[in-house]
Amino acid sequence: MSQWTCIVLISLLSSFSSLGRAMFNRTALIPHPNPEEVAQEVQRRVNASVSRRQTLQLTQDDQSNCLTGNPIDDCWKCDPDWSNNRQGLADCAIGFGQYAMGGKNGEYYVVTDSSDNDAVTPKPGTLRYAVIQPEPLWIVFPTNMHIKLSQELIFNSYKTLDGRGANVHITGGGCVTLQYISNIIIHNIHIHHCVQSGEANVRSSPTHFGWRTESDGDGISIFGSKDIWIDHCSLSHCKDGLIDAVMGSTGITISNNFFSHHNEVMLLGHSDEYKPDSGMQVTIAFNHFGEKLVQRMPRCRRGYIHVVNNDFTQWEMYAIGGSGSPTINSQGNRYTAPFDHNAKEVTKRVETGEGEWRDWNWRSEGDIMVNGAFFVASGQGVEVKYEKAYSVEPKSAVLIDHLVMHAGVLGVGGRDNNLGKWGTGPNGGEAGLGTDDDYTDDYSGTGRNNMNRYDAALSSIFIPMTCLLISFTLPLTSLL
Repeated sequence: MSQWTCIVLISLLSSFSSLGRAMFNRTALIPHPNPEEVAQEVQRRVNASVSRRQTLQLTQDDQSNCLTGNPIDDCWKCDPDWSNNRQGLADCAIGFGQYAMGGKNGEYYVVTDSSDNDAVTPKPGTLRYAVIQPEPLWIVFPTNMHIKLSQELIFNSYKTLDGRGANVHITGGGCVTLQYISNIIIHNIHIHHCVQSGEANVRSSPTHFGWRTESDGDGISIFGSKDIWIDHCSLSHCKDGLIDAVMGSTGITISNNFFSHHNEVMLLGHSDEYKPDSGMQVTIAFNHFGEKLVQRMPRCRRGYIHVVNNDFTQWEMYAIGGSGSPTINSQGNRYTAPFDHNAKEVTKRVETGEGEWRDWNWRSEGDIMVNGAFFVASGQGVEVKYEKAYSVEPKSAVLIDHLVMHAGVLGVGGRDNNLGKWGTGPNGGEAGLGTDDDYTDDYSGTGRNNMNRYDAALSSIFIPMTCLLISFTLPLTSLL
């Protein structure tokens, strides 16, 4: 009986490979049991950093270069020897992605080759070779690089991309894919001009490659993954979303990034009906949503989304939208509405009547509304503080300029703050990538075809896991 059951189940999983893998991975995607506690801790850390900065201003004539009130930046930039202690960055995340270890305690991997000519047999020294390795790696760049991807860059778990000290651009086919993995840090990278790719074999580990159907063209695609931190990146002009997180992904922090020139910026949640996304927990902090953005900053389905101390300087339709009854906790943000009188509202309930969304828990606490912007709150007891979305009083909104002043890529090729180089390369670490349009983030926005697609192959590891699970559960069912 168990042998036949195993054969049947293997056949089913082979037909619906990604769904099967998601089912097995679901046990690992456990959300935090008290998301309000995480939101409270974020605000406590912000308020503590703001208080330190204000105290410093009162006691010193010269303001410190490191105490900005931004707890993430203050954590590592106040270390004068940070460039020799790069892995200390892994201790600086806040919010739901704070447990992302990246490649902490792993070896340093130096990317010496910017080519990406073979997605099945990548050369040692390339970024693709680094990200598929099974062991933790802290990946660094000794010089400026433009990496034009031939196919999706599929990561293995426990990796950090640390672009500090170099001008690193990732463009091309599919861009970054985080699928059924955990513990990823992406820091100080330009990601833009990402296009659809696929209908090709792509390697995801040293022992496995598989056929990939056509990708969406996301800048960063998070699919069934957890413990992810994306910090100080600049993202623009991708075919699909700049950052999408779907299929039960959780434990995510998106911080200090600069978003621009795009239509549908960020999607959180696979669909209204996909119940595992109810456990999605995302912190969106200290980002600058800049010029030529249209909507989805983010667009949420289910889950708990904490939007704290961001600067929304432009949208054309709306800033924050949702469906499927997500919890949205907006604290200490600055929302600057466009001049269009029909687009002043920050929020949008997507294709949902008021009779349904009036019970959704959407709160605005300490936000600053500019140029007629307004936030439509909802939920039980809307006229008073609603404890399910309320954390602590955000005192930091008045310092929003300081909190987001360094959003996006830092250092060489970034917006400000020159940083220490990892090493010396052909360009000496100096700006000088040339005038090719692919080295800039300034593109006009495009629409996107929002279709999540599934992997075409099932990793061999899940078949023995299936049989093992069946052999364990069948004796139990016989007792029922």
